[in-house]
Amino acid sequence: MRLVVTISLIIFMPMCVSARDLGKIGNTYSIVEKDALAEIKERAKNVDIGRYKNQLGNKIKNYRPNDAPLLKTAHSDSSFTVDLTYTLDFDITDGRGNIVYPKGYTFNPLDYINYNRTIVVINGADSRQVEWFEKSEHGKDTNTLLLITNGSYYRLSQRLRRQVFYANAKIVERFKIKAVPSVISQKGNVMEVKEIAVNVKSN
Repeated sequence: MRLVVTISLIIFMPMCVSARDLGKIGNTYSIVEKDALAEIKERAKNVDIGRYKNQLGNKIKNYRPNDAPLLKTAHSDSSFTVDLTYTLDFDITDGRGNIVYPKGYTFNPLDYINYNRTIVVINGADSRQVEWFEKSEHGKDTNTLLLITNGSYYRLSQRLRRQVFYANAKIVERFKIKAVPSVISQKGNVMEVKEIAVNVKSN
């Protein structure tokens, strides 16, 4: 143990004894760069959070999809059915790469599911179509999905106190919607589309 202490003193003593002030070598300068965090906090004080919140809120309220189609107004009652049978244009495989459903496989989803909701599509910018929806059996039905092809989803949702969505081009094409208002519901293994003539302004 003594030997270890002696060796330690021999090694470290010269280091302690030789430590001295070497003076100033070269020029020295004070740190002038701002602390990054302090600078961020300083800049944050000048940001108008309320203005940005208002801008974001306005963007959300005024949102409209680019592909929302404009459909003509239904001038007479009519109905037709839509077959949702679909043909796969690619192979569906399992986790091991085995083909479960091959490309070209044809199926009708309505053979396997029961879609119990009603879809109503209207021109949300046409006040008379909106009034028709309000007074119809669908107006208070929470099982009805309301889609609009035009108008403000936000203002309409505020007025009706319900969720309102846009009918995009894919939905219109899939259900072959040609005029509004249209009421869509499942009938067996097809979807029935009813065009409703209401007292509305012509397009």
